[in-house]
Amino acid sequence: MSEGLAHGGSHDGGYPVGDHGSGQGDPAAPLLRLRGAGVRFGPVQALRAVDLSVHRGERLALVGANGCGKTTLLRLLHGLVPCSDGVREAVRQGPSARPPSMAMLFQRPFLLSLSVRANVVLGMWLRGVPQPERAARCESALQRVGLAHLARRAARELSGGQQQRLALARAWALQPEVLFLDEPTASLDPSAKREVETLLAEVAADGTTLVMSTHNLGQAKRLATRVVHLEGGRVMADLPVQAFFSGEVPEATAQFLRAEREWG
Repeated sequence: MSEGLAHGGSHDGGYPVGDHGSGQGDPAAPLLRLRGAGVRFGPVQALRAVDLSVHRGERLALVGANGCGKTTLLRLLHGLVPCSDGVREAVRQGPSARPPSMAMLFQRPFLLSLSVRANVVLGMWLRGVPQPERAARCESALQRVGLAHLARRAARELSGGQQQRLALARAWALQPEVLFLDEPTASLDPSAKREVETLLAEVAADGTTLVMSTHNLGQAKRLATRVVHLEGGRVMADLPVQAFFSGEVPEATAQFLRAEREWG
């Protein structure tokens, strides 16, 4: 399933909560919440007893060693995998009492054998964006990521950095309230990483809530307002970014930071 094509909502046996009145609902209420959430894949317990809330306008970075559960947590928050234990809650908002709209960028973007423009338009068609809105949204999204001049180019002919920017445009065109990103710059060169980070900062400035996994602590410092450290499927620390990097943290998190700094 490609970026932005998975529809957000409560698919896991959890239940939706929150404001059912007008407007955007209670600004202090979380958009998403996990309570004692666990995920099991056969004999493997990928996540254990996770309590976590995501609030509007946050930029949340998930960090930890390979296999710690970052990607599973992203997918659980999105609703792509169900809870084995506990509950996932999505706050319903506005007159239609709908859950927040969501989109996701995967580490390696999946692009169809179509043009750049068609990849963006198809995402909107699958999400149900009205046809009269698609052309303008597509043009705007491609302009913002600097790919409008390549709209007719085959998407799979783009460079790695351009493909990730196209994936971001495809998600951006859906106008999600929450954007999930799984290692969005992991396979990119330094120049392409800077371009994508700049675009993510612009997405956040527009008010989109970001939840991203990253192995790059510098990236977490630059982009996040809050950092969650995972180890063995458990949340070890959940702190504002400044406290995470400069304050007192649990010993497991301190060991992780020391190890990353030594390797970095």
